[in-house]
Amino acid sequence: MRFPDKTVFVTGGGSGIGGAVSQAFAIEGARVAIADLNFTHAKKVADEITSKGGKAIAISLDVSSAESVDAAFSQAEAWYGETTNVLVNSAGIIGINAFLDYTLAQFQQVMAVNVTGAFICAQRAARSMVKANAGHIVNVASVSAERAGVGRIAYGTSKAAMVGLTRQLAMELGPYGVTANSIAPGPVLTPMTAASYTTETIDAYTSMIPARRLGTLDEMTNAILFLASDHARYINGIFMPVDGGYLAGGVNKTGKIS
Repeated sequence: MRFPDKTVFVTGGGSGIGGAVSQAFAIEGARVAIADLNFTHAKKVADEITSKGGKAIAISLDVSSAESVDAAFSQAEAWYGETTNVLVNSAGIIGINAFLDYTLAQFQQVMAVNVTGAFICAQRAARSMVKANAGHIVNVASVSAERAGVGRIAYGTSKAAMVGLTRQLAMELGPYGVTANSIAPGPVLTPMTAASYTTETIDAYTSMIPARRLGTLDEMTNAILFLASDHARYINGIFMPVDGGYLAGGVNKTGKIS
């Protein structure tokens, strides 16, 4: 096991990448706090883990609220101890809409969850990590941080900001033995993306990915677990695409010519 008795806090842990990585950490021996706005989803994941002999707790969390974040971490620490070894910022929303139709409220909501939420959670987790002089923060960004897409004015902007946040965290927390890195999932089917991926969307992505397929949740979790492990203790501040080569190419409309 790679994470025996390590303490892991996962935001957005009730589904998608967050749910998959929560289960992966548990399999590797970690004690996992699964935090999600949808407590029912978080409890379902936690119950699946404990039914298999793993250690997990479900926690209600609104990452955009500092009060909710503090309460969630306090609940987790009461269960697994005062130090959080690993934080995975996986909570996120998309909010697809044309730029000219995007409302300020929509934009602010996406930024509040995807950026402000990651900041609040990282700061709260880092307080215990700094005391322990060790810890890993992994932010789930997106290829949208580097490649724009129509309708993703808030999402793309928020994920680019998350990459910047990651680098700032690496600079400020590195001297205390804490690393901060981000992964950039490419097109991958999750409950969140399924709502916006049509058959046409999937075909278009497939034509632009050198691997000629969408990614899997296992492939995303493998990257997160690596960056959260001691094998990655000298890796800090990076943006790791997990995208089958999607960002390596240029604009591709035909699937044959970039």
